[in-house]
Amino acid sequence: MNRAFSPFLKSLLAALIVFSSTAYAADAPTAAVAKIDPAKGEALYTNGDAGRNIPACASCHGAGGNSTIAQNPRLSAQHDAYIVKQLRDFKTADRNNPIMSPIAKALTDEEIHNIAAYLNAQAPKSGAAKSADTLAMGKQIYRGGIAEKNVPACAACHGPNAAGIPAQYPRLAGQHQDYTVAELTNFRSGARKNSAPMDEIADRLSDKEIKAVADYIAGLK
Repeated sequence: MNRAFSPFLKSLLAALIVFSSTAYAADAPTAAVAKIDPAKGEALYTNGDAGRNIPACASCHGAGGNSTIAQNPRLSAQHDAYIVKQLRDFKTADRNNPIMSPIAKALTDEEIHNIAAYLNAQAPKSGAAKSADTLAMGKQIYRGGIAEKNVPACAACHGPNAAGIPAQYPRLAGQHQDYTVAELTNFRSGARKNSAPMDEIADRLSDKEIKAVADYIAGLK
């Protein structure tokens, strides 16, 4: 084995081990959850609950999770385990957001599971890369990583087409560029810390590299 390349391989192996063992640890329910009902999840997602000050999720994330607002993530076809974890993290302040945190705190665990199940079943709409100038760079980072910076390939965890792996790694395909850029930047700055080892990986990426890989991801189906 090439000794100069071994740190990169060690970094990739460590990333996979840490992520697979911790990323969804919070997904294990703390109490028994009633039978999951996607229909109830759809009703809450689409209409909200005015009596509890819960706005309709669709107002920000779009019908069926297909957000048309670049700053708000597309959630259609996202793995239910990932959505459950993120809503729980918003609820417990492991992930902070001035809009999502109070909404998540108002949801019961049953409602979280129902919404996640509904979104998981929705058909995603395709996105598109916008910058031909950085397409090659984004593709290289996503598929091959950056060996000299110990950045593993995104595809190693999220799959060649960014479909993710249920209960392990989230779906990224077609995600808005602006949202992906914002979250990678948050990981890099430490503003978001709930998905190890993304903070360490993002810390090794420049602004240009973040924008390039985010744009490439947006065009994946």
